[in-house]
Amino acid sequence: MPADHPTDHTPPHGRSEFPIEGETPRRRRGVARDAAPEFRFSRMGPKGPTKLPAALRRKVAKAMLGPAGLSGSIPAGYTYLGQFVDHDLTFDKTVVAFGEQVSPADLLQGRSPTLDLDSLYGAGPLDPVSAEFYSDDRHLKMGKTVRVGPDAARVGFDLPRTGTKESGPKRRRALIPDHRNDENLAVAQHHLAMIRFHNRVVDTLDPATPAAERFERARRLVVLHYQWMLRTDYLRRVCERSVVDDVFANGRKVFEVGADPFSMPTMPVEFSVAAFRLGHSMIRRSYDWNKRFPGIAGSLGFLFEFSGTSGFLAEGDRALPSNWIADFRRLYAFKSIGRPDLNPPPGAANKARGIDTTLADALEFLPPGSFGGGDDDFGTMQANLAFRNLTRSGMVRLASGQQMVAHVRSKGVPVTALTANQIVEGDGGAVLSELSAPERQRFVTETPLWFYILREAELNNGKLTGVGARIVVETFHRAMEGSTFSIVRNADWRPRLGEVSNRFTMADLLLFAFDGDVTKLAPLGD
Repeated sequence: MPADHPTDHTPPHGRSEFPIEGETPRRRRGVARDAAPEFRFSRMGPKGPTKLPAALRRKVAKAMLGPAGLSGSIPAGYTYLGQFVDHDLTFDKTVVAFGEQVSPADLLQGRSPTLDLDSLYGAGPLDPVSAEFYSDDRHLKMGKTVRVGPDAARVGFDLPRTGTKESGPKRRRALIPDHRNDENLAVAQHHLAMIRFHNRVVDTLDPATPAAERFERARRLVVLHYQWMLRTDYLRRVCERSVVDDVFANGRKVFEVGADPFSMPTMPVEFSVAAFRLGHSMIRRSYDWNKRFPGIAGSLGFLFEFSGTSGFLAEGDRALPSNWIADFRRLYAFKSIGRPDLNPPPGAANKARGIDTTLADALEFLPPGSFGGGDDDFGTMQANLAFRNLTRSGMVRLASGQQMVAHVRSKGVPVTALTANQIVEGDGGAVLSELSAPERQRFVTETPLWFYILREAELNNGKLTGVGARIVVETFHRAMEGSTFSIVRNADWRPRLGEVSNRFTMADLLLFAFDGDVTKLAPLGD
Protein backbone atom coordinates (compact mmCIF):
# COMPACT_ATOMS: atom_id res chain seq x y z
CA MET A 1 0.00 0.00 0.00
CA PRO A 2 1.12 3.57 -0.41
CA ALA A 3 3.91 4.65 1.87
CA ASP A 4 4.81 8.23 1.03
CA HIS A 5 8.49 8.68 1.65
CA PRO A 6 10.93 10.12 1.14
CA THR A 7 10.50 13.85 0.59
CA ASP A 8 6.84 14.32 -0.10
CA HIS A 9 5.23 15.43 3.12
CA THR A 10 5.46 16.30 6.75
CA PRO A 11 4.43 13.23 8.77
CA PRO A 12 0.79 13.45 9.88
CA HIS A 13 1.73 14.53 13.41
CA GLY A 14 4.83 16.53 12.46
CA ARG A 15 8.24 15.02 13.18
CA SER A 16 8.40 11.51 14.53
CA GLU A 17 6.99 11.44 18.04
CA PHE A 18 8.83 8.38 19.26
CA PRO A 19 12.58 7.90 19.58
CA ILE A 20 13.73 5.55 16.86
CA GLU A 21 16.41 2.98 17.56
CA GLY A 22 19.60 4.50 16.31
CA GLU A 23 22.27 2.42 17.92
CA THR A 24 25.10 0.73 16.11
CA PRO A 25 24.48 -2.97 15.45
CA ARG A 26 26.69 -4.08 18.34
CA ARG A 27 24.82 -2.17 21.01
CA ARG A 28 22.26 -3.98 23.18
CA ARG A 29 18.62 -3.23 22.54
CA GLY A 30 15.77 -2.89 24.98
CA VAL A 31 17.63 -0.47 27.25
CA ALA A 32 17.07 3.24 27.76
CA ARG A 33 19.24 5.48 25.62
CA ASP A 34 19.99 9.06 24.66
CA ALA A 35 18.36 10.70 21.66
CA ALA A 36 18.86 8.56 18.55
CA PRO A 37 20.83 9.93 15.61
CA GLU A 38 19.31 10.64 12.23
CA PHE A 39 20.02 8.05 9.57
CA ARG A 40 20.70 9.06 6.00
CA PHE A 41 19.55 8.30 2.50
CA SER A 42 22.15 7.72 -0.20
CA ARG A 43 22.48 7.10 -3.92
CA MET A 44 23.20 3.66 -5.30
CA GLY A 45 23.63 5.02 -8.82
CA PRO A 46 24.28 8.35 -10.56
CA LYS A 47 22.24 11.53 -10.27
CA GLY A 48 19.45 11.52 -12.79
CA PRO A 49 18.01 14.01 -15.28
CA THR A 50 15.83 16.96 -14.38
CA LYS A 51 12.20 16.30 -13.52
CA LEU A 52 9.92 15.38 -16.40
CA PRO A 53 7.37 18.10 -17.27
CA ALA A 54 4.20 17.97 -15.19
CA ALA A 55 2.05 17.49 -18.30
CA LEU A 56 4.05 14.39 -19.25
CA ARG A 57 3.86 13.01 -15.71
CA ARG A 58 0.09 13.50 -15.69
CA LYS A 59 -0.33 11.62 -18.97
CA VAL A 60 1.77 8.70 -17.79
CA ALA A 61 0.00 8.61 -14.42
CA LYS A 62 -3.39 8.46 -16.13
CA ALA A 63 -2.15 5.71 -18.44
CA MET A 64 -1.07 3.64 -15.45
CA LEU A 65 -4.47 3.73 -13.73
CA GLY A 66 -7.27 1.61 -15.04
CA PRO A 67 -9.77 -1.19 -14.36
CA ALA A 68 -9.31 -3.95 -11.84
CA GLY A 69 -6.66 -5.68 -13.91
CA LEU A 70 -5.61 -9.31 -13.85
CA SER A 71 -4.62 -11.19 -10.72
CA GLY A 72 -1.12 -12.58 -10.54
CA SER A 73 0.06 -15.73 -8.80
CA ILE A 74 1.15 -14.18 -5.49
CA PRO A 75 -1.24 -14.40 -2.52
CA ALA A 76 -2.57 -10.92 -1.76
CA GLY A 77 -1.19 -10.83 1.78
CA TYR A 78 2.32 -10.32 0.43
CA THR A 79 1.28 -6.88 -0.82
CA TYR A 80 0.80 -5.71 2.75
CA LEU A 81 3.68 -7.70 4.15
CA GLY A 82 5.76 -5.65 1.73
CA GLN A 83 4.28 -2.44 3.12
CA PHE A 84 5.03 -3.55 6.67
CA VAL A 85 8.63 -4.29 5.67
CA ASP A 86 8.91 -0.94 3.90
CA HIS A 87 7.96 0.80 7.15
CA ASP A 88 10.57 -1.27 9.00
CA LEU A 89 13.25 -0.01 6.63
CA THR A 90 12.55 3.60 5.79
CA PHE A 91 10.75 6.70 7.04
CA ASP A 92 11.55 10.17 5.74
CA LYS A 93 11.28 12.89 8.39
CA THR A 94 12.25 15.71 6.03
CA VAL A 95 9.90 18.68 5.89
CA VAL A 96 9.69 19.67 2.22
CA ALA A 97 6.89 20.67 -0.10
CA PHE A 98 5.70 18.03 -2.54
CA GLY A 99 7.52 18.60 -5.84
CA GLU A 100 10.38 20.57 -4.35
CA GLN A 101 13.85 19.35 -5.31
CA VAL A 102 15.98 17.97 -2.48
CA SER A 103 19.30 16.15 -2.24
CA PRO A 104 19.40 12.65 -0.71
CA ALA A 105 22.19 13.95 1.54
CA ASP A 106 19.68 16.37 3.08
CA LEU A 107 16.98 13.78 3.73
CA LEU A 108 16.40 12.74 7.34
CA GLN A 109 15.81 9.00 7.69
CA GLY A 110 13.77 8.36 10.84
CA ARG A 111 13.92 4.58 10.70
CA SER A 112 17.10 2.54 11.01
CA PRO A 113 17.66 1.08 7.52
CA THR A 114 18.03 -2.43 8.92
CA LEU A 115 15.60 -5.34 9.11
CA ASP A 116 15.41 -5.41 12.90
CA LEU A 117 11.72 -4.58 13.48
CA ASP A 118 12.20 -1.25 15.21
CA SER A 119 8.80 -0.33 13.76
CA LEU A 120 7.42 -3.05 16.05
CA TYR A 121 9.64 -2.67 19.10
CA GLY A 122 10.47 1.03 19.24
CA ALA A 123 13.35 1.41 21.68
CA GLY A 124 12.28 -1.55 23.82
CA PRO A 125 10.26 -1.99 27.04
CA LEU A 126 12.80 -0.27 29.29
CA ASP A 127 12.79 2.95 27.29
CA PRO A 128 10.59 5.52 29.09
CA VAL A 129 8.71 6.44 25.89
CA SER A 130 8.53 3.08 24.14
CA ALA A 131 7.33 1.43 27.36
CA GLU A 132 3.77 2.43 26.42
CA PHE A 133 3.81 -0.19 23.66
CA TYR A 134 4.32 -2.98 26.21
CA SER A 135 2.00 -4.68 28.72
CA ASP A 136 4.98 -5.74 30.86
CA ASP A 137 8.75 -6.04 30.50
CA ARG A 138 8.52 -8.47 27.56
CA HIS A 139 5.03 -8.59 25.98
CA LEU A 140 3.65 -6.10 23.45
CA LYS A 141 0.15 -4.75 24.00
CA MET A 142 -2.80 -5.87 21.88
CA GLY A 143 -6.14 -4.16 21.45
CA LYS A 144 -9.78 -5.22 21.67
CA THR A 145 -12.37 -5.00 18.92
CA VAL A 146 -15.93 -3.81 19.49
CA ARG A 147 -19.00 -5.99 19.17
CA VAL A 148 -21.09 -5.70 16.00
CA GLY A 149 -24.27 -7.78 15.83
CA PRO A 150 -23.38 -11.45 16.36
CA ASP A 151 -19.64 -10.76 16.29
CA ALA A 152 -18.47 -10.39 19.86
CA ALA A 153 -15.71 -8.09 21.05
CA ARG A 154 -12.38 -9.91 20.87
CA VAL A 155 -9.15 -9.22 22.70
CA GLY A 156 -6.04 -9.45 20.52
CA PHE A 157 -7.60 -8.66 17.13
CA ASP A 158 -7.04 -4.91 16.92
CA LEU A 159 -4.03 -2.72 17.47
CA PRO A 160 -3.80 -1.28 20.97
CA ARG A 161 -5.29 2.22 20.97
CA THR A 162 -5.42 5.16 23.33
CA GLY A 163 -6.97 8.62 23.49
CA THR A 164 -10.45 9.98 22.95
CA LYS A 165 -10.01 13.08 20.80
CA GLU A 166 -9.19 13.77 17.16
CA SER A 167 -6.43 16.26 17.95
CA GLY A 168 -4.33 17.56 20.81
CA PRO A 169 -2.47 15.63 23.51
CA LYS A 170 -5.39 13.21 24.04
CA ARG A 171 -5.89 12.42 20.37
CA ARG A 172 -6.91 8.92 19.40
CA ARG A 173 -3.98 6.89 18.08
CA ALA A 174 -2.62 3.37 17.84
CA LEU A 175 -0.03 2.46 20.48
CA ILE A 176 2.61 1.39 17.99
CA PRO A 177 5.98 2.98 17.10
CA ASP A 178 5.03 3.75 13.48
CA HIS A 179 1.57 5.18 12.80
CA ARG A 180 1.93 4.36 9.10
CA ASN A 181 1.13 0.77 10.12
CA ASP A 182 -2.37 2.02 10.92
CA GLU A 183 -2.73 3.60 7.47
CA ASN A 184 -5.01 0.85 6.21
CA LEU A 185 -6.64 -2.17 7.80
CA ALA A 186 -4.55 -4.74 5.91
CA VAL A 187 -1.17 -3.45 7.11
CA ALA A 188 -2.62 -2.87 10.60
CA GLN A 189 -3.67 -6.53 10.80
CA HIS A 190 -0.18 -7.55 9.67
CA HIS A 191 1.34 -5.41 12.42
CA LEU A 192 -1.01 -7.09 14.88
CA ALA A 193 0.12 -10.51 13.60
CA MET A 194 3.72 -9.52 14.28
CA ILE A 195 2.76 -8.48 17.81
CA ARG A 196 1.18 -11.90 18.29
CA PHE A 197 4.28 -13.57 16.86
CA HIS A 198 6.54 -11.82 19.34
CA ASN A 199 4.26 -12.56 22.30
CA ARG A 200 4.00 -16.23 21.35
CA VAL A 201 7.79 -16.48 21.11
CA VAL A 202 8.07 -14.95 24.59
CA ASP A 203 5.61 -17.50 25.95
CA THR A 204 7.43 -20.46 24.43
CA LEU A 205 10.89 -19.60 25.75
CA ASP A 206 12.59 -22.04 28.08
CA PRO A 207 11.04 -21.37 31.52
CA ALA A 208 14.56 -21.33 32.94
CA THR A 209 15.39 -18.18 30.95
CA PRO A 210 16.19 -15.39 33.42
CA ALA A 211 13.44 -12.78 33.47
CA ALA A 212 15.86 -10.00 32.55
CA GLU A 213 16.85 -11.85 29.36
CA ARG A 214 13.45 -12.92 28.05
CA PHE A 215 12.71 -9.87 25.93
CA GLU A 216 16.17 -9.85 24.36
CA ARG A 217 16.07 -13.57 23.55
CA ALA A 218 12.56 -13.34 22.15
CA ARG A 219 13.47 -10.38 19.96
CA ARG A 220 16.49 -12.20 18.60
CA LEU A 221 14.39 -15.22 17.63
CA VAL A 222 11.67 -13.04 16.08
CA VAL A 223 14.09 -10.94 14.01
CA LEU A 224 16.07 -13.90 12.71
CA HIS A 225 12.94 -15.82 11.70
CA TYR A 226 11.54 -12.66 10.11
CA GLN A 227 14.70 -12.19 8.05
CA TRP A 228 14.68 -15.85 7.01
CA MET A 229 11.07 -15.54 5.88
CA LEU A 230 11.91 -12.45 3.83
CA ARG A 231 14.92 -14.08 2.21
CA THR A 232 13.39 -17.47 1.37
CA ASP A 233 9.73 -16.58 0.86
CA TYR A 234 8.94 -12.92 0.20
CA LEU A 235 11.93 -12.02 -1.99
CA ARG A 236 11.62 -15.17 -4.09
CA ARG A 237 7.98 -14.35 -4.80
CA VAL A 238 8.52 -10.79 -6.01
CA CYS A 239 12.03 -11.05 -7.53
CA GLU A 240 13.79 -13.34 -9.97
CA ARG A 241 14.94 -16.23 -7.80
CA SER A 242 18.34 -16.45 -9.48
CA VAL A 243 19.12 -12.88 -8.37
CA VAL A 244 18.09 -13.62 -4.76
CA ASP A 245 20.21 -16.76 -4.64
CA ASP A 246 23.21 -15.06 -6.27
CA VAL A 247 23.29 -12.11 -3.86
CA PHE A 248 22.90 -14.22 -0.73
CA ALA A 249 25.46 -16.77 -1.94
CA ASN A 250 28.04 -14.45 -3.52
CA GLY A 251 27.45 -11.06 -1.95
CA ARG A 252 26.59 -7.62 -3.28
CA LYS A 253 28.09 -6.13 -6.42
CA VAL A 254 26.38 -2.72 -6.59
CA PHE A 255 25.35 -1.40 -3.15
CA GLU A 256 27.83 -0.67 -0.33
CA VAL A 257 30.19 -3.36 -1.58
CA GLY A 258 32.81 -4.25 1.02
CA ALA A 259 31.08 -2.32 3.82
CA ASP A 260 31.92 -3.20 7.42
CA PRO A 261 29.23 -5.81 8.23
CA PHE A 262 28.72 -4.22 11.65
CA SER A 263 28.30 -0.66 10.34
CA MET A 264 24.92 1.00 9.91
CA PRO A 265 23.69 0.86 6.28
CA THR A 266 22.30 3.84 4.43
CA MET A 267 18.99 3.80 2.57
CA PRO A 268 19.36 4.14 -1.23
CA VAL A 269 16.79 6.41 -2.84
CA GLU A 270 16.67 4.04 -5.83
CA PHE A 271 15.09 1.51 -3.45
CA SER A 272 12.81 3.75 -1.41
CA VAL A 273 11.58 6.01 -4.23
CA ALA A 274 11.42 3.46 -7.04
CA ALA A 275 12.19 -0.24 -6.74
CA PHE A 276 10.35 -1.05 -3.52
CA ARG A 277 7.25 0.72 -4.71
CA LEU A 278 6.61 -2.49 -6.62
CA GLY A 279 3.80 -3.25 -4.18
CA HIS A 280 1.70 -0.37 -5.49
CA SER A 281 1.02 -2.37 -8.64
CA MET A 282 -0.06 -5.40 -6.55
CA ILE A 283 -2.91 -3.61 -4.76
CA ARG A 284 -6.40 -4.83 -5.61
CA ARG A 285 -9.45 -2.57 -5.75
CA SER A 286 -11.30 -5.00 -3.47
CA TYR A 287 -10.75 -8.12 -1.36
CA ASP A 288 -12.70 -11.16 -0.27
CA TRP A 289 -11.96 -10.05 3.30
CA ASN A 290 -13.85 -12.41 5.62
CA LYS A 291 -17.16 -14.20 6.13
CA ARG A 292 -19.04 -10.90 6.57
CA PHE A 293 -17.43 -9.18 3.58
CA PRO A 294 -16.89 -11.85 0.91
CA GLY A 295 -16.47 -11.52 -2.83
CA ILE A 296 -15.71 -7.89 -3.67
CA ALA A 297 -17.30 -6.48 -0.51
CA GLY A 298 -13.95 -5.67 1.11
CA SER A 299 -13.23 -2.63 -1.04
CA LEU A 300 -9.92 -0.78 -0.84
CA GLY A 301 -11.85 2.26 0.35
CA PHE A 302 -13.14 0.32 3.34
CA LEU A 303 -9.60 -0.82 4.21
CA PHE A 304 -8.62 2.83 4.44
CA GLU A 305 -11.75 3.76 6.40
CA PHE A 306 -11.21 1.10 9.07
CA SER A 307 -7.86 2.54 10.15
CA GLY A 308 -6.61 5.28 12.42
CA THR A 309 -4.36 7.23 10.07
CA SER A 310 -6.58 7.33 6.98
CA GLY A 311 -9.98 6.55 8.46
CA PHE A 312 -12.39 7.00 11.34
CA LEU A 313 -10.65 4.96 14.07
CA ALA A 314 -8.91 8.20 15.09
CA GLU A 315 -12.26 9.57 16.25
CA GLY A 316 -13.54 9.44 19.80
CA ASP A 317 -12.74 6.14 21.50
CA ARG A 318 -13.31 3.95 18.45
CA ALA A 319 -11.73 0.54 17.91
CA LEU A 320 -11.98 -1.92 15.03
CA PRO A 321 -15.47 -3.46 14.64
CA SER A 322 -15.28 -7.24 15.10
CA ASN A 323 -16.85 -7.91 11.72
CA TRP A 324 -13.72 -6.45 10.03
CA ILE A 325 -11.14 -8.81 11.58
CA ALA A 326 -8.98 -10.29 8.79
CA ASP A 327 -9.37 -13.88 7.66
CA PHE A 328 -5.71 -14.69 6.99
CA ARG A 329 -6.67 -17.88 5.15
CA ARG A 330 -7.93 -15.63 2.34
CA LEU A 331 -4.66 -13.68 2.18
CA TYR A 332 -2.08 -16.51 2.32
CA ALA A 333 -1.96 -20.05 0.94
CA PHE A 334 -1.57 -22.35 3.94
CA LYS A 335 -1.82 -25.37 1.67
CA SER A 336 1.69 -24.42 0.47
CA ILE A 337 2.99 -25.51 3.89
CA GLY A 338 0.96 -28.69 3.98
CA ARG A 339 -2.11 -27.35 5.77
CA PRO A 340 -5.05 -27.77 3.38
CA ASP A 341 -7.28 -27.80 6.46
CA LEU A 342 -6.64 -24.04 6.55
CA ASN A 343 -7.91 -23.42 3.02
CA PRO A 344 -10.50 -20.64 2.72
CA PRO A 345 -13.96 -21.34 1.30
CA PRO A 346 -13.93 -22.15 -2.44
CA GLY A 347 -13.20 -19.06 -4.52
CA ALA A 348 -12.29 -16.92 -1.50
CA ALA A 349 -8.48 -16.87 -1.91
CA ASN A 350 -7.21 -13.41 -2.90
CA LYS A 351 -4.36 -13.07 -5.36
CA ALA A 352 -2.43 -9.83 -5.69
CA ARG A 353 -2.51 -8.01 -9.00
CA GLY A 354 0.45 -8.87 -11.18
CA ILE A 355 3.53 -6.67 -10.87
CA ASP A 356 3.35 -4.48 -13.97
CA THR A 357 2.86 -0.86 -15.06
CA THR A 358 -0.84 -0.69 -14.14
CA LEU A 359 -2.36 0.34 -10.82
CA ALA A 360 -5.91 -0.26 -9.61
CA ASP A 361 -8.13 2.69 -10.44
CA ALA A 362 -8.98 2.99 -6.74
CA LEU A 363 -5.51 4.52 -6.32
CA GLU A 364 -6.31 7.48 -8.53
CA PHE A 365 -7.29 9.50 -5.45
CA LEU A 366 -5.77 8.46 -2.12
CA PRO A 367 -7.31 9.55 1.19
CA PRO A 368 -5.30 12.64 2.21
CA GLY A 369 -4.55 11.08 5.60
CA SER A 370 -2.61 8.28 3.93
CA PHE A 371 0.03 10.71 2.64
CA GLY A 372 -0.14 13.53 5.18
CA GLY A 373 -2.21 15.77 2.93
CA GLY A 374 -5.06 18.14 3.67
CA ASP A 375 -8.69 18.33 2.61
CA ASP A 376 -7.70 20.51 -0.36
CA ASP A 377 -5.72 17.58 -1.81
CA PHE A 378 -8.72 15.27 -2.05
CA GLY A 379 -9.59 14.39 -5.65
CA THR A 380 -6.60 16.22 -7.14
CA MET A 381 -3.45 15.03 -8.89
CA GLN A 382 -1.72 15.58 -5.54
CA ALA A 383 -3.66 12.50 -4.38
CA ASN A 384 -2.90 10.39 -7.46
CA LEU A 385 -0.47 7.66 -6.40
CA ALA A 386 1.17 7.21 -9.82
CA PHE A 387 1.65 10.97 -10.22
CA ARG A 388 3.15 11.18 -6.72
CA ASN A 389 5.65 8.43 -7.47
CA LEU A 390 6.68 9.96 -10.80
CA THR A 391 7.06 13.37 -9.16
CA ARG A 392 9.23 12.02 -6.34
CA SER A 393 11.73 10.70 -8.85
CA GLY A 394 12.39 14.21 -10.06
CA MET A 395 12.46 15.65 -6.56
CA VAL A 396 15.59 13.66 -5.72
CA ARG A 397 16.99 13.58 -9.31
CA LEU A 398 16.70 9.80 -9.32
CA ALA A 399 18.70 7.97 -11.99
CA SER A 400 16.65 6.98 -15.01
CA GLY A 401 16.15 3.34 -15.87
CA GLN A 402 18.72 3.68 -18.65
CA GLN A 403 21.30 5.18 -16.30
CA MET A 404 20.81 2.38 -13.76
CA VAL A 405 21.27 -0.27 -16.42
CA ALA A 406 24.60 1.29 -17.37
CA HIS A 407 25.61 1.63 -13.73
CA VAL A 408 24.78 -1.99 -12.84
CA ARG A 409 26.60 -3.23 -15.93
CA SER A 410 29.67 -1.21 -14.91
CA LYS A 411 29.77 -3.28 -11.72
CA GLY A 412 30.02 -6.51 -13.69
CA VAL A 413 26.37 -7.51 -13.43
CA PRO A 414 24.89 -8.54 -16.78
CA VAL A 415 21.43 -6.99 -17.21
CA THR A 416 19.47 -6.58 -20.42
CA ALA A 417 18.28 -3.07 -21.30
CA LEU A 418 14.70 -2.54 -22.40
CA THR A 419 14.24 -1.33 -25.94
CA ALA A 420 12.35 1.86 -26.74
CA ASN A 421 9.51 -0.25 -28.12
CA GLN A 422 9.32 -2.34 -24.94
CA ILE A 423 9.15 0.80 -22.81
CA VAL A 424 6.31 2.24 -24.89
CA GLU A 425 4.37 -0.93 -25.67
CA GLY A 426 5.10 -3.28 -22.75
CA ASP A 427 3.04 -6.45 -22.49
CA GLY A 428 -0.50 -5.70 -21.40
CA GLY A 429 0.39 -2.83 -19.06
CA ALA A 430 0.13 0.93 -19.38
CA VAL A 431 -0.59 2.17 -22.91
CA LEU A 432 1.33 5.37 -23.69
CA SER A 433 -0.51 6.26 -26.88
CA GLU A 434 -1.46 9.73 -25.55
CA LEU A 435 2.16 10.88 -25.48
CA SER A 436 3.20 13.21 -28.28
CA ALA A 437 6.23 12.26 -30.36
CA PRO A 438 8.57 14.60 -28.43
CA GLU A 439 7.18 13.34 -25.10
CA ARG A 440 7.61 9.75 -26.19
CA GLN A 441 11.18 10.36 -27.24
CA ARG A 442 12.06 11.93 -23.92
CA PHE A 443 10.29 9.21 -21.96
CA VAL A 444 12.14 6.35 -23.65
CA THR A 445 15.53 7.98 -23.07
CA GLU A 446 14.85 9.27 -19.52
CA THR A 447 12.42 6.65 -18.23
CA PRO A 448 11.57 7.17 -14.54
CA LEU A 449 13.16 4.31 -12.63
CA TRP A 450 9.92 3.25 -10.93
CA PHE A 451 8.13 2.86 -14.28
CA TYR A 452 11.17 1.17 -15.85
CA ILE A 453 11.35 -1.44 -13.08
CA LEU A 454 7.63 -2.21 -13.33
CA ARG A 455 7.96 -2.57 -17.12
CA GLU A 456 10.85 -5.01 -16.58
CA ALA A 457 8.61 -7.10 -14.32
CA GLU A 458 5.69 -6.88 -16.74
CA LEU A 459 7.90 -8.37 -19.44
CA ASN A 460 9.10 -11.06 -17.00
CA ASN A 461 5.78 -12.66 -16.01
CA GLY A 462 5.27 -10.33 -13.06
CA LYS A 463 8.58 -10.72 -11.22
CA LEU A 464 11.25 -8.09 -10.76
CA THR A 465 14.30 -8.75 -12.87
CA GLY A 466 17.22 -6.73 -14.23
CA VAL A 467 17.93 -3.52 -12.32
CA GLY A 468 14.76 -3.82 -10.25
CA ALA A 469 15.63 -7.17 -8.73
CA ARG A 470 19.26 -6.14 -8.19
CA ILE A 471 18.28 -2.97 -6.29
CA VAL A 472 15.73 -4.71 -4.07
CA VAL A 473 17.75 -7.81 -3.22
CA GLU A 474 21.01 -5.98 -2.53
CA THR A 475 19.25 -3.46 -0.29
CA PHE A 476 17.61 -6.29 1.68
CA HIS A 477 20.96 -8.10 1.96
CA ARG A 478 22.71 -5.02 3.32
CA ALA A 479 19.82 -4.26 5.70
CA MET A 480 20.06 -7.79 7.11
CA GLU A 481 23.84 -7.64 7.29
CA GLY A 482 23.78 -4.43 9.33
CA SER A 483 21.07 -5.53 11.76
CA THR A 484 21.86 -6.32 15.38
CA PHE A 485 20.70 -9.88 14.74
CA SER A 486 21.64 -11.03 11.26
CA ILE A 487 21.22 -14.17 9.17
CA VAL A 488 23.82 -12.72 6.77
CA ARG A 489 26.56 -12.43 9.38
CA ASN A 490 25.40 -15.68 11.02
CA ALA A 491 25.20 -17.80 7.89
CA ASP A 492 24.84 -21.08 9.79
CA TRP A 493 21.65 -20.04 11.57
CA ARG A 494 18.49 -21.97 10.68
CA PRO A 495 14.85 -21.47 11.76
CA ARG A 496 13.27 -23.72 14.36
CA LEU A 497 9.75 -22.35 14.86
CA GLY A 498 8.14 -23.75 11.73
CA GLU A 499 6.44 -27.12 11.37
CA VAL A 500 9.18 -28.32 9.00
CA SER A 501 12.90 -28.17 9.76
CA ASN A 502 14.76 -25.27 8.08
CA ARG A 503 11.56 -23.82 6.59
CA PHE A 504 9.90 -20.61 7.71
CA THR A 505 7.53 -18.82 5.37
CA MET A 506 4.96 -16.14 6.12
CA ALA A 507 2.34 -18.87 6.40
CA ASP A 508 4.56 -20.58 9.01
CA LEU A 509 4.89 -17.29 10.89
CA LEU A 510 1.12 -16.78 10.98
CA LEU A 511 0.51 -20.39 11.97
CA PHE A 512 2.88 -20.00 14.91
CA ALA A 513 1.60 -16.54 15.87
CA PHE A 514 -2.03 -17.70 15.98
CA ASP A 515 -1.28 -21.01 17.75
CA GLY A 516 -2.18 -23.01 14.64
CA ASP A 517 -5.80 -22.31 15.54
CA VAL A 518 -8.26 -21.70 12.72
CA THR A 519 -10.57 -19.86 15.12
CA LYS A 520 -7.83 -17.25 15.52
CA LEU A 521 -6.64 -17.14 11.90
CA ALA A 522 -10.26 -16.81 10.76
CA PRO A 523 -12.29 -15.93 13.87
CA LEU A 524 -15.50 -15.23 11.94
CA GLY A 525 -15.43 -18.68 10.34
CA ASP A 526 -16.39 -19.63 6.78
